Amino acid sequence: MIKVENLHKHFGGFRAVDGASLEISPGSITGLIGPNGAGKTTLFNVIAGVLGPTSGQVTMDGEDITGLPPHSLFEKGLLRTFQIAHEFHSMTCKENLMMVPSGQSGEALWNTWFGRKRIANEERALAAKADEVLEFLTIDHLKDHRAGQVSGGQKKLLELGRTMMVDANKIVFLDEVGAGVNRTLLNTIADAIQRLNEERGYTFVVIEHDMDFIGRLCDPVICMAEGKVLAQGTLDEIKANEQVIEAYLGTGLKNKSGT
Repeated sequence: MIKVENLHKHFGGFRAVDGASLEISPGSITGLIGPNGAGKTTLFNVIAGVLGPTSGQVTMDGEDITGLPPHSLFEKGLLRTFQIAHEFHSMTCKENLMMVPSGQSGEALWNTWFGRKRIANEERALAAKADEVLEFLTIDHLKDHRAGQVSGGQKKLLELGRTMMVDANKIVFLDEVGAGVNRTLLNTIADAIQRLNEERGYTFVVIEHDMDFIGRLCDPVICMAEGKVLAQGTLDEIKANEQVIEAYLGTGLKNKSGT
């Protein structure tokens, strides 16, 4: 589904992404790991159009999408979440979801005068879909709560819910979905990702430092360091890779896994 070839992103003399190449298969949940500063989030930002590449190519289903802006990729079904949730604080959780789909009739001034019935019908359909998404994520009890007042983990679930409001969704990039989230909510997030993958065919790419979370969901796992892809395989294969162990300074993965 996604093919990245010899991708570079430089900031002056600093090579945040330095010739990375990888492939994401449709229907997979791919884990992207690596020490802090490895270039993982920058890679996400380049693929998702937040940053333009210095060089290299990104294709999606065989189409060159290199450098396309996020709104164009959104329409093609490529979505991403962020390490820090980007909710509309003063709006309810349900309203946050209803804001997602593009091209709503109410966005045009003319329609607010002469297309009120069409707007009302669209809003009813969006409200019903938002209710379905909130129930799927087990946070329907929060639908009337202001999004800025719910917990960090609930905001991460809400961000995942936003991706479910787009019918064209093909692939979702999740950036540290577990950061600052308690274990109970992290399990809820993992359950939702697994169900979306198995029941609705979503493809995911997940940046995460929690190896239990990666081990539960992800195959394959890709490890980056210093802007390059070091290894790809199952988590057990990655943990046994000498280059990966060295990238984590001989600790990291082995100590976190308890082996």
